[in-house]
Amino acid sequence: MATLDPERQKQAKQYARLTRRLWLVDASLGALYALAWLFLGWTIALRNWLTEQWTLNDWLLVPLFVLIFGGIYFALNLPLGYFSDFVLPHRFGQSTQSLKDWIMDQLKGMLIGIPIGLILLELLYLALRAVGNLWWLWAAGGLLVFNVLLSNLAPILIMPLFNKFIPLGDEHKDLADRLMRLAENAHTKVRGVYKFDMSRRTKSANAALTGIGNTRRIVLGDTLINEFTPDEIEAVLAHELGHQVHRDIPFLIMFGTAMTLVGFYLASLAMGWAVAFFGFTNVSDVAAFPALVLILGAYGFFTSPLENAVVRWRERMADQYALDATGKNEAFASGLVRLANQNLGEVDPEKWVVFLFYSHPPLGERIEKARNWKTK
Repeated sequence: MATLDPERQKQAKQYARLTRRLWLVDASLGALYALAWLFLGWTIALRNWLTEQWTLNDWLLVPLFVLIFGGIYFALNLPLGYFSDFVLPHRFGQSTQSLKDWIMDQLKGMLIGIPIGLILLELLYLALRAVGNLWWLWAAGGLLVFNVLLSNLAPILIMPLFNKFIPLGDEHKDLADRLMRLAENAHTKVRGVYKFDMSRRTKSANAALTGIGNTRRIVLGDTLINEFTPDEIEAVLAHELGHQVHRDIPFLIMFGTAMTLVGFYLASLAMGWAVAFFGFTNVSDVAAFPALVLILGAYGFFTSPLENAVVRWRERMADQYALDATGKNEAFASGLVRLANQNLGEVDPEKWVVFLFYSHPPLGERIEKARNWKTK
């Protein structure tokens, strides 16, 4: 039975506090950057320069404007990103990644994210030009289709670009068989159990059920396999299967789409004011893009506690399923304790921190629930 490491908990509190402060700095910097472009007139100046000097049509104007606007911000924010993603995890002994590998991950992320982001932006501005005031409805529908496709294709097209996934070999055959039986009992079809090289980047451990339909598979970090007992792994994986049993993936996609729909609608109203205040030609004017970023960012900030609360509710349901399905409450509690120690997870954060930032119940609450669970 694993026990909480007091020294690791002290570090976890420090790590969490620094991470929140860096998040605040990052969010403030992004907001100030967008406001500067709007109030100093840079956004209209850039649009005019691109259209006058290069005589660009709308299809070329959108990606060039966004690449310049976003590229400058990326350069300004790079030191903060480097410190948050590389320096800080190394300082607290969580990262095993070399600087070269970190840079390669950033480049891969940009090579994947920039084309996808630009395509989505082109479609967004097509809706803005084509359907006018109803753009928010079409944009939300398009994002729903994109999220479903991404959930299905990410395990086979994107995730292998960052990690190596291999089926569990004979060495872990008993564990693989146990997890496959667990999936069968949950009436969940999976393509197999895979191990991925999580230790290349971090000392943290994790397990997941990725994909939907014919791409669904069980994936275990090698750090989890090496440090956790089979019973603990089974209990942790049962939690992930609980999401499938409760249909959390489609539920959360639809919930996210509903939240996005409301956000886009409110943004359409706010953009009408921004067009008049800043002198844009209309809502499809690419010069208004920083205003759209600010509006959607503010909406996301104020609604994130609601979204987190809904996700925490589903996470509690998954915990309950794991306990009921396996009956191994001590193993589940022990696995959560190991996660707290290994992942530097804070077990007893302040309530306001949970309200604002946590998409999972605090580890301390989950551990106590597991230890107090009784067979019905």
